[in-house]
Amino acid sequence: MSKQTILLIGPPNVGKSVIFNYLTGKNSDCANYVGTTVEYTVGDIMVGGQEYQLIDVPGTYTLEATNEAEQIAVDLLYGRGSISHSNGCHSKQQSKTEVNVAQVPKAIIVVLDAQNLERSLFLLNQIQAHQIPVIALLNRIDLLEKKGESIDVNKLMDKIKIPVIPSVAVEKEGLERVKEQLRTTVEQEPLGHDCLGGGKITEEEAWHRVEKITSEIKSKRESSVQQKETLGDKMIKPWPGIPLCLLILGLVFAFVVGVGMGLRQYILLPLFREILIPALVFIAEQIIPEGLFLQVLIGEYGLLVKGLEWPFTLVFPYVISFYIAFTIMEDSGYLPRLAVLLDGIFNKMGLPGSSIIPFLLGYGCGVPAIMASRSLSSYKERLIVTSLISLAIPCVAQSGALIFLLGERSLFVLVAVFAISLLVLVGAGMLLAKFIPGAFPSTIVEIPDLLPPKKDIIFRKVFIRMKEYIVDGAVPMMKIIAIASVVYETGVMNYISSFMRPLVTQWLQLPVEASTPLLLGVFRRELTVVPMIEMDLTLVQLFTGAVISLFYVPCIAIVATITREFNWKVALGILVVTILTAFLIGGIVARFGNMFVNVML
Repeated sequence: MSKQTILLIGPPNVGKSVIFNYLTGKNSDCANYVGTTVEYTVGDIMVGGQEYQLIDVPGTYTLEATNEAEQIAVDLLYGRGSISHSNGCHSKQQSKTEVNVAQVPKAIIVVLDAQNLERSLFLLNQIQAHQIPVIALLNRIDLLEKKGESIDVNKLMDKIKIPVIPSVAVEKEGLERVKEQLRTTVEQEPLGHDCLGGGKITEEEAWHRVEKITSEIKSKRESSVQQKETLGDKMIKPWPGIPLCLLILGLVFAFVVGVGMGLRQYILLPLFREILIPALVFIAEQIIPEGLFLQVLIGEYGLLVKGLEWPFTLVFPYVISFYIAFTIMEDSGYLPRLAVLLDGIFNKMGLPGSSIIPFLLGYGCGVPAIMASRSLSSYKERLIVTSLISLAIPCVAQSGALIFLLGERSLFVLVAVFAISLLVLVGAGMLLAKFIPGAFPSTIVEIPDLLPPKKDIIFRKVFIRMKEYIVDGAVPMMKIIAIASVVYETGVMNYISSFMRPLVTQWLQLPVEASTPLLLGVFRRELTVVPMIEMDLTLVQLFTGAVISLFYVPCIAIVATITREFNWKVALGILVVTILTAFLIGGIVARFGNMFVNVML
């Protein structure tokens, strides 16, 4: 017998994921921007001795779905069939399962945004019309109070005829009362009315009544404008928004490179090269006789040598520094401001400014970035974003490998590689916008308050993402290195490389051994870069190899995600385009990169 469900519904960016984490003990993703949850998340919750499934529904302003994420919310409310969900976290490769949601939920927790109460009450009215028992959780009252405003909770309860619990979710205030109230709510019969007095009314009348309720329960005292609010307003204007944007992104780049190099040089590299790897090699030599198996473990591509060194000393330090910087940006509320600031540029690519969110997520990992595109309103926008993420945005593992490959040889060339990435991103976006049919995008972005990130939340999120990298990035990389070691030690790799010799040595002007990373890159894009680190290559050849890896075959996980989100034809088309782009631009750099290097140096 399937468990009964309780839905957690509310507008985007209202704190549902934080509430879900507290009520279920899970670790779903949460951030200070709209669209963090793009599929529903399920966890178990005990209410009065009975176990229910609590479902964190994608944020929605209305039950008239305008995108795929909002459509999921509507389907769950109506109890339409079985939908794939993520089991408690939004990670790169989420635990997917099927939940029977072909039943009306037993109760609904509606999270109201104290700062945007009218919009929340309009959604609540639509939900109450379905005659399902409801609890209202009035969240973010602390931010409202900082603006000198307050809400009469008792009067609000009298108006909407359901329990209302004031809350500050990030501080866990009021959340325990939700569990207590659920014991009563799951047992009650629906009242059969909406908060606007029942009956059929037009949308205009509904908004008028919502505004009337809000005016009666909300009061305001005189208060000075907060400094952080003034700064937040300035960030969305060309001046000083653009200089601030360049400064912030420059500081982020410097932080990722500097901290990553420091972690690698002073902590991870000594730990692995001087302690862990020698110890494992010594043990392997003592207990395993000479032969193929021993060479697979400690040879040229040995699992106990390169299989540990590459994922954990070359890539992992930059994963840590990137996610520290990204978490600070997303929790501060800066990303939506960046979306508004860059809206004009993105419009030229047929995209709204809010597309910056999936793009920035792509610098972490392409899989959740492509899934985040569900929050966009049209198929055209989703297809363009997915194509550009797959083509021109390196994930954090790939970026870490690129930084290590070029950072110590030439920062100018390193910057040039990322500049080429941006140029191709914009150029390809403009072409796709012209050739893919669809309406011109409009940007409607809710801008949250500019908030100081909390240290405990930053630590928790970075820790979760580090674990995700180890499971979804490092372990698959180690498996591929193990396979490469077998192929290398048996001579198969040399045989395959002979067929690639004309492409590698003539068109790309690389040594024939560079065929190896091109083969490995089919499975993990960053492995196109890592083996080149130990080759005796000129700076131009490193430049060429870096550019090839930048646009090369997307990881298998990304191809699978594209197939699931669209179809196999789209995935195949993107695959072909990335390969052709990588070799075309790589060949151009091989021939003209020397001119650039000479000018820069």
